Amino acid sequence: MTLALPKRNEAFRAGETALLLVDMQRIWLEPGADPSHPERGPDHYFYRQTSSQTIPNQERLLAAARANGVEVLHTIIQSLTEDGRDRSLDHKLTPIHVAPSLAEGLPVASLAPVGDEIMLPKTSSGIFNSTNVDYLLKNLGIRYLVVVGVLTDQCVDMTVRDGADRGYLVTCVADACATITQERHDIALKAFG
Repeated sequence: MTLALPKRNEAFRAGETALLLVDMQRIWLEPGADPSHPERGPDHYFYRQTSSQTIPNQERLLAAARANGVEVLHTIIQSLTEDGRDRSLDHKLTPIHVAPSLAEGLPVASLAPVGDEIMLPKTSSGIFNSTNVDYLLKNLGIRYLVVVGVLTDQCVDMTVRDGADRGYLVTCVADACATITQERHDIALKAFG
């Protein structure tokens, strides 16, 4: 027996759709907050793009999702331990470390979780690799995953690909994502097909 395959542009279904915000944290989105990149001032492309387009578009998506009963999940880069010994090898080598006590590690205020929205700390690029998000999405009955966040060509890319490989119908909202340059953003989106 052959099963009918879904279409990539299939309409989202109520009760089976989740919005996932990836790494929308103060440390990445507030100029001067990321100690790894002090050279990026407020006029850097990334900050201009996220403040003028990415965050406002996510705010609209978030409002629509909440108003329509769509499950909302947030993921942030954050170790479980203060010293970061639980981080992935890549995060140790980079080095990327956001301790649980770091206030800048929290989501920007306008995108922060409300009520009982789920927020998952992760210690790798992809949420599926260092959290129980697959287990949660299955328990929630989610089939359609709408992904927004930063960086388009890193954590967002990994999340989109890993989600699709696990059987979710994944939509990446291009104008609600950003990365360090427009070129990197465009290349990542083009690679999705």
